[in-house]
Amino acid sequence: MTPDFPIGPVLSALDVGGIGLFAATGAVAAARAKQTLVTFAFFALATGAGGGTVRDLLIGAPVFWVADSRPLIACLVIALFVWITPAKLWRGKALDWLDAIGMAAYAVFGAAKALSFGVPPLAAVLMGIFTACLGGIIRDILAGEPSIILRPELYVTAAALAAALFVGLTLLGVMLPIAAGLSALAGFTLRALAIWKGLALPTYRGG
Repeated sequence: MTPDFPIGPVLSALDVGGIGLFAATGAVAAARAKQTLVTFAFFALATGAGGGTVRDLLIGAPVFWVADSRPLIACLVIALFVWITPAKLWRGKALDWLDAIGMAAYAVFGAAKALSFGVPPLAAVLMGIFTACLGGIIRDILAGEPSIILRPELYVTAAALAAALFVGLTLLGVMLPIAAGLSALAGFTLRALAIWKGLALPTYRGG
């Protein structure tokens, strides 16, 4: 049976963190492309809200930023912050690390929100993956970069680990704050190892 639970403070914190970090990655992508402040804001909004919007539409929930404008304001503030900070802060793998944290947080929250709306466990895992990955896909398309899901190192797999572990732990009756924290940490750890060590799944070698 799907667990019936409210979205508590820990899960709410993961939601805020996921939106904020994804918004930052959108703004960083705009910074690397040397875009205007308006483009920074658009990238931040599309990246921060993209995955959650698709999730809410699929599970029949009110779209979160329509019901509460604070996430949109936060995305705009983050875009302005990236705009006024030195470019050297966003070089190297800064975008990858911000994205890794946001992905782990948002995968857990996406699965949790789906469960709270009565979505079955397997579908809830998929909602966690969609929530975590679609914002980054939108960002890469807007920036004209190769999609993050087409890069060799693990990404969707890390989101799937976080979402599936959270759903599994909640079904086993583990306290929500513990389940959320462990799951987000597991997803981030796998993604961090992929960034650091280049971990990747085997690619198709047919032909």
